[in-house]
Amino acid sequence: MKIEIWSDIMCPFCYIGKRRLESALENFEYKNHVEIVWKSFLLNPDMKTDPSKSTAEYLAETKGWSLEQTHQITNQVTEMARGEGLVYNMDKTVVANAKNAHRLLQLSKTLGKGDEMKERLLRAYFTEGKNIDDLSTLISLAEEVGIDKERAQACLESNEFAEKVEKDISESRQIGVRGVPFFVLDRKFGISGAQPVEVFQDTLNKAWEDYVKENPILQMNSSEGSSCDIEGNC
Repeated sequence: MKIEIWSDIMCPFCYIGKRRLESALENFEYKNHVEIVWKSFLLNPDMKTDPSKSTAEYLAETKGWSLEQTHQITNQVTEMARGEGLVYNMDKTVVANAKNAHRLLQLSKTLGKGDEMKERLLRAYFTEGKNIDDLSTLISLAEEVGIDKERAQACLESNEFAEKVEKDISESRQIGVRGVPFFVLDRKFGISGAQPVEVFQDTLNKAWEDYVKENPILQMNSSEGSSCDIEGNC
């Protein structure tokens, strides 16, 4: 069963949502039959990278908030993240356009490294305060998850996978995604936002039940307990 996730690397709730889905999957009996597919989404496609400016400063400027208000809001998000075992250093996060990071994620997916790359990019941004639009930084992160340096460099120094990023964004509009994270289970069940773990658990069970109905062979293979066959062998 496929779970498609539209999210942005710079979205704090996307990292939290990722952890909550993972927590739900830990106790999901059929987790080995679940495929996670990361989809690109850009909250601010026109953002100009500015390593000299913190995210708090950027939010204060664009939202019309005071720095005090901004810090109060980001502290609340930081506490929410801590509840999922995540460390957010919002005062260190760098204002950066995420397009190149998403192109790298698309490359990673073709190499079977999508989940590892997504996790590494999120940690780099929220915990380590790295510039996720800096090519040398992205190449280094790619190497850390086992992607060949030359392959990552060739991708990032070209416009490779830009169309795939745009295709994901276009698809999100078609299915009515208005914010991220947005989870689509088996193309039938949707979860909007970083919902509580219980919501993910309930939706996983519903989606799996529906999925099995359409794939009867799974019903026959769902139990692996002791049995006897029609030949009398036990």
